[in-house]
Amino acid sequence: MNAANFKEAAHRLVDALPDNATWDDVMRKAYERQAIESGLADSEAGRVTDVEAVRRKYGLPK
Repeated sequence: MNAANFKEAAHRLVDALPDNATWDDVMRKAYERQAIESGLADSEAGRVTDVEAVRRKYGLPK
């Protein structure tokens, strides 16, 4: 994402917060956005693991 797009996205994120938002709210929303974008990039690049493989690895039930 280039700087202009990043700044626009940051402005939209802040503008969408309620008037009584705190710095913690800003940080949480920014982290959520970054985590989602990172996950989507991993998915698009094929860096995924089948849920059944994860369950087997950690001994989790179905």
